[in-house]
Amino acid sequence: MYPEELTAPMIEDLTSVGFTELKTPAQVDAAFKQPGTTLCVVNSVCGCAAGACRPGVRASLTGGKRPSHLVTVFAGVDTEAVMQA
Repeated sequence: MYPEELTAPMIEDLTSVGFTELKTPAQVDAAFKQPGTTLCVVNSVCGCAAGACRPGVRASLTGGKRPSHLVTVFAGVDTEAVMQA
């Protein structure tokens, strides 16, 4: 598990643009039962997430169409939520 002070900025990178952080399997289940489309991003401390995933996801939200719901789970932190997602 990664320390909160390490992951907080990476989580903020997505929650600041409207993502809801899911920390439990029950939260994941509830999120995917909502009507509409759901985009779930598996966040991570890895360089791929920092260099491509998070910037790419943020850029994808600037167009005219957006998913109904934006959610994120964090690999290496909320393992059960990640596995459920």
